[in-house]
Amino acid sequence: MSTLINNKMLWVRRVFFICYDICAVLASSFLALLVRFDFHMTRIPVHYYELAWEVFPVEVAITLIVFWAFRLYSSLWIYAGATELMYLVIGCVTNTVINTCAIYFTHRELAVPMPRSYYVLFGIFLICIVFVSRYGYRAFRSMINLRTDAKSRQNVMIIGAGDAGNALIKEINNSRYVKLNVACVIDDSTEKVGSYIHGVRIAGTRKDIIRLAKEMKIAEIIIAMPSAKASEIKAILDICKETGCELRRVPGMYQLINGEVSISKLKEVDVNDLLGREPIEVDLSSIMEYVSGKVVMVTGGGGSIGSELCRQIAAHRPKQLVIVDIYENNIYNIQQELLHNFPDLNLAALIASVRNTLRMDKIFETYRPDIVYHAAAHKHVPLMETSPNEAVKNNVLGTWKVVQASDKWNVKRFVMISTDKAVNPTNIMGATKRICEMIIQTYNKRSETEFVAVRFGNVLGSNGSVIPLFKKQIAEGGPVTVTHPDIIRYFMTIPEAVSLVLQAGAYAKGGEIFVLDMGEPVKIVDLARNLILLSGHRPNEDIMITFTGLRPGEKLYEEMLMKEEGIQDTANKLIHIGKPIEMDDEKFMKQLAELRDYVVEEPEDIREWVKRIVPTFVPKD
Repeated sequence: MSTLINNKMLWVRRVFFICYDICAVLASSFLALLVRFDFHMTRIPVHYYELAWEVFPVEVAITLIVFWAFRLYSSLWIYAGATELMYLVIGCVTNTVINTCAIYFTHRELAVPMPRSYYVLFGIFLICIVFVSRYGYRAFRSMINLRTDAKSRQNVMIIGAGDAGNALIKEINNSRYVKLNVACVIDDSTEKVGSYIHGVRIAGTRKDIIRLAKEMKIAEIIIAMPSAKASEIKAILDICKETGCELRRVPGMYQLINGEVSISKLKEVDVNDLLGREPIEVDLSSIMEYVSGKVVMVTGGGGSIGSELCRQIAAHRPKQLVIVDIYENNIYNIQQELLHNFPDLNLAALIASVRNTLRMDKIFETYRPDIVYHAAAHKHVPLMETSPNEAVKNNVLGTWKVVQASDKWNVKRFVMISTDKAVNPTNIMGATKRICEMIIQTYNKRSETEFVAVRFGNVLGSNGSVIPLFKKQIAEGGPVTVTHPDIIRYFMTIPEAVSLVLQAGAYAKGGEIFVLDMGEPVKIVDLARNLILLSGHRPNEDIMITFTGLRPGEKLYEEMLMKEEGIQDTANKLIHIGKPIEMDDEKFMKQLAELRDYVVEEPEDIREWVKRIVPTFVPKD
């Protein structure tokens, strides 16, 4: 029914435009003669009137055919732009030329069929009259919208008077659904200040942002600078966050190139943008050949790091990708995403616990992986402090079982995801990950498999990280809880960390502990303050920041290397190799077996047993 109604409306509009254009041809002919004779109707010779009426049917027929060919009856004029205007002008000019030729050749017996200026004036009037019909409704609708929606529209400031800003202003002005009013534009080019884009004034540079936001009652600021460097974006954000306005931005340059700059493509500004550095870029194409054509297994593949490993590995055409995870919801989500984005991927998604020896052995026997990325682990420090036996069972024994299966089934390379908390650990989670590193180094000496570990710090936005917690607390009105005013952490985005993990895996020869350069440390209280500001609130006024004290096992700062470890550079300046610490392998394996047998008894003193294996472990209350 709706299709029939739409088709009926389409033909009603076409009939209206056809009738209008017939009248336009008649009006253009009359006006051309009237202007030619200085608006004195009595001076117009009668034979010109007669000739105009005689050729009128021919002019109409030619006009309708030409206009139809130039799509003047099929365009959606509500959304008409420069292309439709070009077709309109060219159509009218073409029509005028054909009509001129038709009059001239059919009335050659007359010395002067029509005044020479008639043809030019006819074309000009025809363009003007047709333009009014096509663009008049649009202009009228815009005026009505401005009046009716003025009260409901929020004032917006756009930063950037380039192509992206131009596209956004045009869309906001033309859309009946976007309830925004572009109040002003900001650009650092002083040559542009004072000019207008689609009727919107470029009102100043970045130093005027705070003043203009207050004067014009700006509710939202859109940063339309897709090609700007990260440091420049950060500088702009540092100013914008003081306005209390909601912030959004055009994500990147490729949206501009692909013509995707629109309101729907804007992304919320988040704390990642305030890191103030360029994203770490890794040339994976040159070093991921060892993944292509291989069977790759990812344990913990449904988690933050594991799922990103799966995404980046899937993009490099493995022979098969095997995802192992104990949590069915996570593994289902990444399975569906990969099947959608990589329909040709040979994918196996398996529910399994790394603590199950027989299950692990069966999976390795069935799929025979060439490369294993071991990301499965309990990583939440406070939770592991209250369940230390589970940390040992899952992290230590789980890793040991996967390592044994890798050795038994001749895996070529095994890459374990470790953490900076394994260095001089003060919590059970970090201590268990240090034991995992020791397992890796021990088995590398006695196996054909190349066992390595990659150690890095916090990743922004991962499960259990502070960013999702802060956002939830802000949404609830606060307070935002920070453990200590001086606590600092190293941060990297999930894709950055995973890219470096994959590259470190390519460098592996066996036995290394790779250490990622995490850049400059960030104070957690600064993250909290910035997130509050980016949400349009004022710290400690609208949203309070409270300090709760260090949690059990938590340090003020993390270390990437133990004092016994040296450091060796790789081809990538962001990836280093920690020198293996000498240890008694036989003693370690005996202690490991004792720990395995003891932890299943659910003892109360498991930390003391872990400390025997990891002397640098100093539990902190």
